[in-house]
Amino acid sequence: MALVNCTDLPSPNHDDRQLSISMIVLHYTGMPDCQGALDRLTSPEAKVSCHYCIDEDGTVYRLVDERRRAWHAGKSYWRGIRDVNSASVGIEIVNPGHEFGYRAFPDEQIAALIPLVASIKERHGLGRGDVVGHSDIAPSRKENPGELF
Repeated sequence: MALVNCTDLPSPNHDDRQLSISMIVLHYTGMPDCQGALDRLTSPEAKVSCHYCIDEDGTVYRLVDERRRAWHAGKSYWRGIRDVNSASVGIEIVNPGHEFGYRAFPDEQIAALIPLVASIKERHGLGRGDVVGHSDIAPSRKENPGELF
């Protein structure tokens, strides 16, 4: 399956991947709007990034090539892996989050997320159990993508 159509918006916040991809981590941005999230995810000072960001209108942005390690998981752990960033593809889903007015994810956004996740799973040989939320890998400090996901 080919990569879905996306707009490239490179982030400088990445480095060498140390592990093969064994999971996809879903996040919400937790910021008031897409532009604010993209500005942060591409700011060298922020030192955070993701591989993909999906706007509420369904636009998919590619910020970091999957061959590189994006900085999205922070201190986390899953199935014996402590460097989750090295073992995962990170997808940020634009949503204000609990701090700024958490709301349901629009149909257009979910319609863009489904084929993106499917293409990543197919290209990397991942299964259903290999797609996790940020709250799964860092339960004591994260609650996203949240109960409306």
